Amino acid sequence: MKDKLTDANFPRTVDGRVYHLGIRSGEVANRIITVGSPSRARTISTHLDALPTPFVLSSERGFLTITGRYKGIPVSIVSIGMGHPNMDFFVREVRECVRGDMIVVRIGSCGALADVPVGSVAIPRACVAVMRDFNFEFEEGKEGDSPYLISREAEADGELHEKLKQAIDSVKPTSFTGAIVQGVNASADSFYSSQGRLTSFPDYNEELVERIQREVKDVTTLEMETFHLYHLAKCWTLGRSKSATKQTHIPPVTTSPTEPTTSSPSQGASNASPSGASNISPSGPATPGNTKIRAAAVQMIFAARQSREFISPEEVGALEGWTGKAVLDALGGMEVRTEDLHPEEGSVWALK
Repeated sequence: MKDKLTDANFPRTVDGRVYHLGIRSGEVANRIITVGSPSRARTISTHLDALPTPFVLSSERGFLTITGRYKGIPVSIVSIGMGHPNMDFFVREVRECVRGDMIVVRIGSCGALADVPVGSVAIPRACVAVMRDFNFEFEEGKEGDSPYLISREAEADGELHEKLKQAIDSVKPTSFTGAIVQGVNASADSFYSSQGRLTSFPDYNEELVERIQREVKDVTTLEMETFHLYHLAKCWTLGRSKSATKQTHIPPVTTSPTEPTTSSPSQGASNASPSGASNISPSGPATPGNTKIRAAAVQMIFAARQSREFISPEEVGALEGWTGKAVLDALGGMEVRTEDLHPEEGSVWALK
């Protein structure tokens, strides 16, 4: 930890950067693609406009943010790694850097629980969480108790989901031979035990995949992040207005201009240099009370859990390229109120 931090409740640097992603207001756009790997973020960023030069920031915690324009519209691509905890860092910290609506699409890999070939694309309308129950006695086992919990569904934003379907159908290449499926995604809290993978650990998960297929109607895919995105989006959009009167303090966004360090995504990431202290309001809501987080996902099916087939590296590259373009097209078609946007002056997407 190199920078002085303020407020242990929601840590920031003195110039207003959030703790884990390292960004601040004016460095991340309202329309966002989030991915797991930095290489995927860089692949998708090749579709961005040449000007302004994309802003690139790699945080000490391993998060990569690339912000630029796509067909003139500000957009960010953020690589977050894997799992619910990293999705939590991403959603909460970006929320405190953005005014107005957040429109977020997750592009990630997944395994298929439905009978579709690898290389297919899923656009989940809803998700459930699959979680290890730590109260279960894994040391000895206990007949009759379930070692895993399955949550109720969290749904995607309807309009964004529809735009993704249309964009995927429009952009898919003629050589694409996979299926395009919707249905429900299951997001597990681990890669091994909660996804029914058998290792030398006593995980009592031999029948977990079959249980998910039996209990979750229309389940198609299994991975580790999308449920938490959908869940937090729903909590913010539907629950915040009800709970706002009970909260005594909501951390405010940074509103001061930034002086970013930029580099080409193809040349690797650079750390943005601090540009002096920011004017952070000591109180007040982070965003207007009627803002939304609108979330949906596109999943690339890399593995078939039943046949154990796995996608080839060549297929991965092709899928990442055209699905990334489709998601950018869909994001560009989503409206955000102009009055809620960060001013272009002082932002990293300003046209000089």
